[in-house]
Amino acid sequence: MADPKRLYGLKALVLNAADGIGEAIARTLVKHGATVIAADTANSGVEQHFASVKGITGKVANLTDPGQLTTLVEDVAETFGGLDIVVNDFLLRQQAPLARVDEKLENVLKQRATLALTVCRTALPYLQKSPAGRIINIGFLRSFFAADGNEACARAVQDLANLTRALAAETGMFGITANYVQPGAIMTPESREVFRKDPALRDHCIKGSAARRLGEPVDVAKVVLFLASDDAVFVSGTGITVDGGRLGR
Repeated sequence: MADPKRLYGLKALVLNAADGIGEAIARTLVKHGATVIAADTANSGVEQHFASVKGITGKVANLTDPGQLTTLVEDVAETFGGLDIVVNDFLLRQQAPLARVDEKLENVLKQRATLALTVCRTALPYLQKSPAGRIINIGFLRSFFAADGNEACARAVQDLANLTRALAAETGMFGITANYVQPGAIMTPESREVFRKDPALRDHCIKGSAARRLGEPVDVAKVVLFLASDDAVFVSGTGITVDGGRLGR
């Protein structure tokens, strides 16, 4: 049973929240007492999706424009009268799963870093005033990478780890924690579409998991809940992988 007091009174901004992992995070946080603004793109239906969900407000935003992200964070903080939890999840779609460490991947990683830093640094003045400031970055899904893209996947994880450690060092003096969650093969709408086109990639992900299954968005959301709560008050600059355990590491 959810503990409604675990995040009682805390205010959260969750990006890419209309479905999949972001939706699961928003619903999990609100179950435990947080008030949530769930932001997503204009064609996501996010406003209608959460219209009847108490404690969650859907908000349309351009999640790939740094300028509009700045406006989003400021508007959310003004609406809430503050901000305690920021969950960065950026859906940077590609025509096909990435297979190599190359310029294309580096450009995607640079874009993700720019967007995440924009959100975090805009949110920083508000998080400094929070008794429980939390930054939680969500990594790319395993379906973002091809079956033979382990090296590219590892590069993306390392980049997110470096970014998060830098944020933790920058914000720790204010009592803010910064961590990341690295999903494995999670069955989101994006993954479902990738696996529909490439069943071999789905099979590869299942065979590579010690759990012998794909994960669900709520598996990630429960870890985010831990990082957002007082249970993780002295956890910062680190990451938790949610992939059911990997074979042949």
